[in-house]
Amino acid sequence: QVQLVESGGGLVQAGASLRLSCAASGRTGYRYAMGWFRQAPGKERKVVAAISWSGDSTYYADSVKGRFTISRDNAKNTVYLQMNSLSPEDTAVYYCASEYSGSAYYTPREEYQYTYWGQGTQVTVSS
Repeated sequence: QVQLVESGGGLVQAGASLRLSCAASGRTGYRYAMGWFRQAPGKERKVVAAISWSGDSTYYADSVKGRFTISRDNAKNTVYLQMNSLSPEDTAVYYCASEYSGSAYYTPREEYQYTYWGQGTQVTVSS
């Protein structure tokens, strides 16, 4: 089992930046791909970014390319999401997820591809 805890959410104005963190505990000695998803009110949860266990491969949704950066520190069992130039459209609950991966380049992009999920952290961007 892997437990994931997100932090770093909050209320910011448009144009501001936030950095989300996701700390993993439990069976963290294995190789896990990690992803960030978000769910806005009344909408489906969708992938924002994903990173392979090695950090060598990343994926971004078109809506966040050039503004968000996913990274990880395996020594700290933590994945980050740096969010810049935030807009009200980024308002959502942000979730991190993890999935065991045997490939150094695997970046799962669908909900069903992940086994472990955090509880989410709220990000609200005011105009």
